Amino acid sequence: MMKHAKKWVAGGALGAALAVTPLAGMAAEQWSMATAWGGGPFLKQDAEGFAKVVETMTNGGIKIQVFPGGTLGKALKVSDTVKSNVAQTGHTWMAYDWGIDKATVIFAGMAGGLQPEEALIWLFQGGGAEMQFEYRKDQFGVASIPCGIFPTEVFLHSKKRIETLEDFQGLKMRTAGAWAEIAGNLGASTVILPGAEVYPALERGVIDATEWSSASVNLPSGFHKIAKYIITPGIHQPAAVQECVFNMDAWNGLTDQQRETLKFAGQVMALDTYTRYPYNDIAAVAEMREFGNEFLQLSPDFIKAANEAATAWADEQAAQNEWFKKAYDHRRAFQGAIKAHWKSQFLFPLGAD
Repeated sequence: MMKHAKKWVAGGALGAALAVTPLAGMAAEQWSMATAWGGGPFLKQDAEGFAKVVETMTNGGIKIQVFPGGTLGKALKVSDTVKSNVAQTGHTWMAYDWGIDKATVIFAGMAGGLQPEEALIWLFQGGGAEMQFEYRKDQFGVASIPCGIFPTEVFLHSKKRIETLEDFQGLKMRTAGAWAEIAGNLGASTVILPGAEVYPALERGVIDATEWSSASVNLPSGFHKIAKYIITPGIHQPAAVQECVFNMDAWNGLTDQQRETLKFAGQVMALDTYTRYPYNDIAAVAEMREFGNEFLQLSPDFIKAANEAATAWADEQAAQNEWFKKAYDHRRAFQGAIKAHWKSQFLFPLGAD
């Protein structure tokens, strides 16, 4: 694992260092970026933030114009838009492609997966980012790098009180990725909707509850104003990894220096999002409490059942999907190692799962 990590991190640092000197005689790359986001921080701070970092690091050698979701192609089909070269790059969550290949959820984040700090360590030190690149190139024909991390999400903004597995039965909820199937196996009725459609669906009663992101992202969407109950912890999504994808011809047309600089820009945005979202969540949770929302905790039995269902689902996918097994085994080996490390550092009670 460490051999992979040195290549990714050292290469990125080298690219950033070299990027301060423009390459003489080279015309600037002018790229369009398709996104999955209609607005909010995902678009304005994350996607546009990545574009700004890239332009700064390359001294204007790569300029990226960011477009809201649905402008250049379907919001949940960013990889298709990029592969077809309608856009040269994209900003998305990889598991929106889970209907094509469920191995996407290993890299994007799923129930039973890694927490934010663990995900960053796996990706940038444990070889996960290199495996992600190999996977996307092999299965989707695009280049891919991690370029951000979302914190553990709110489990649900719900019009119904949800604490036990019995409460969960028949709940109509919006979700995405692996949890769409896992939650269904646990008794809920799930539907996948892009962000712009979630509020009206919740308002009209098409759904009883939604998961979307963490508190600071959900706050401006207003879910808390029409759904009294806020359910935690976010066992369905301990962390979610932002992905930047690139058209292969555009990627291969870059210099080694430029490619390494893009990778390093992804790491810069990963650090930014890792610190920014949790910090903003502090005030958002306080505002929701002041508004009058009731915060509920899932019962231990629910959490145990959900984790068992997630493991069973992943084992089933691994048995029939070669890439899923390869990525899942790699991530799970790291997960076991990091858990042992946490215990040795007394970050969790000794003997805790």
